[in-house]
Amino acid sequence: MFAVVKTGGKQYKVASGDVIKVEKLDAEAGATVEIDQVLMVGDDANLTVGAPLVAGASVAFEVLDQRKGPKVMIFKKKRRKNHRRTRGHRQNITVLRVTGISAGA
Repeated sequence: MFAVVKTGGKQYKVASGDVIKVEKLDAEAGATVEIDQVLMVGDDANLTVGAPLVAGASVAFEVLDQRKGPKVMIFKKKRRKNHRRTRGHRQNITVLRVTGISAGA
């Protein structure tokens, strides 16, 4: 069974036992998080698509870690003006493991 969930403005296709990295959620490592914004749930034979969400469906996650993502370098330049700027950014991410998928009603 798999589900498509929406969190942090992005969509993720998850199955039981999968480990995903999402934008930071307010939860400690070892805590359980439940996401109820499920767009699609089912398996190959039986598929339920929401409009826009599947009523009563939810996905349970276990928080594995809170960390920072890879560094992204931002370089800006204006030609012929001797203007250059380099900045870096590291996004905070949460590592989650899927513990259960509930299809709802």
